Amino acid sequence: MEETFLRRAFALACQGVAEGGGPFGAVVVKDGAIIGEGRNNVVPGRDPTQHAEVVAIRAACAALGTHDLSGAVLYTSCEPCPMCLSATWWARIGEIVYGNDRADAAAIGFDDAAIYEEVARPLEARALPIRRLLASEALEAFRLWEAKPDKVPY
Repeated sequence: MEETFLRRAFALACQGVAEGGGPFGAVVVKDGAIIGEGRNNVVPGRDPTQHAEVVAIRAACAALGTHDLSGAVLYTSCEPCPMCLSATWWARIGEIVYGNDRADAAAIGFDDAAIYEEVARPLEARALPIRRLLASEALEAFRLWEAKPDKVPY
């Protein structure tokens, strides 16, 4: 059964290439059924967040009416990039199964090594400048959240 889900991710990756996107596809599966599918649509959609995994996660959340995909499995044509790994983490997906790895992706021009290295650096040593401003004012939203009696934690 796992092979069927992974092959569907591969088919979506090929479909994405045919439609002008990148060579990536993904499906989210829960209780033995596909609940979300996605293919890379970065270029056609003019949106750098439209990676296959993110698109599949969004579709799965919409299908189930929740942000929490606990118990689901992400089948993806390629090892997720840092953004997709983060989205998978925040969605509480329990497992990732993939085909190509990051070295395979780097070999065709999709190299995430610099991102992994950047995240591991201290803020002051990063290539992309990052700085804090208006910290005390920013805390107001956090105080509101903390005091909100009906908040939904995630």
